[in-house]
Amino acid sequence: MKTTEIRELSTPDLLERIDTEKTMLVRMRLNHAITPLDNTQKLKEAKLTVARLLTELRSREMKQKSK
Repeated sequence: MKTTEIRELSTPDLLERIDTEKTMLVRMRLNHAITPLDNTQKLKEAKLTVARLLTELRSREMKQKSK
């Protein structure tokens, strides 16, 4: 997910997306522990997506506090 797409999301949508991405990451890690994934790069991409979402959420919080 690109940062431009993330910025277009509303805050409730952002929170929901963070929740779903985290659960997908946990599932992928569990699946990888049982049977190795074909493409382990997907784990890295999922972690980066979660980090991008959390960064956008934090920046919105900081903007709100500064007002």
